[in-house]
Amino acid sequence: MSDPHHTQRIPRGVLLGAAMMILLSIGLAAAARRAHLREATVLPPPPLRSIELRFADRPDGAIAVLAADTGRPVSQFAPRTNGFVRGVLRGLFRVRKLESLDRDGRFRLAREASGRLSLTDLQTGRRVDLDSFGPTNAAAFAQILEASPSPSETAP
Repeated sequence: MSDPHHTQRIPRGVLLGAAMMILLSIGLAAAARRAHLREATVLPPPPLRSIELRFADRPDGAIAVLAADTGRPVSQFAPRTNGFVRGVLRGLFRVRKLESLDRDGRFRLAREASGRLSLTDLQTGRRVDLDSFGPTNAAAFAQILEASPSPSETAP
């Protein structure tokens, strides 16, 4: 006896259609990858303004914000205030601790060309988009940038 299921044939058009869909999928994936590689080589525009900082804990619980190059105070956060600033710094310092890095490394606070504010840990490369947490939270860091001397004020 012959099994009727073994005598069925898949129409040639269906096989060609499936093969074309597979080739189209592979082609689209390759094109997307190529486009992504091209995007990755484009450098972002330079920030509108940036400053390199260090943050230091004070014995009274305050956080001192220091210019990285000179060590001059830029700003200070009083004890038990500015929970957002403390939380962001705690997260960045935790990564440094996990990677066995020095606490005295530099951070770059920048107003990007897009107008957004970011804080980058220059030791780990971690970047925090501060505007993502709302204007009130970002304002705490914006105040540091505004309090820092502009490049013309620091020129000899």
